[in-house]
Amino acid sequence: MTRTTMQIWGAPLLLAVLTIVGLTSALLGDDIWDVVSALALGAPVVVGTWFSLRRTRPRA
Repeated sequence: MTRTTMQIWGAPLLLAVLTIVGLTSALLGDDIWDVVSALALGAPVVVGTWFSLRRTRPRA
């Protein structure tokens, strides 16, 4: 089965964009931008935690 480039790199690119948005908004803004930065920087942490704690099923 072949995979397209977006199937392989889509999620890492999305997490990278979220990180860039979070860092930029934390540097440049206040008030609502602090909330945006917290959510954008928290998303990769949540995704990483989710996949690290996820149990894999043994193959039959």
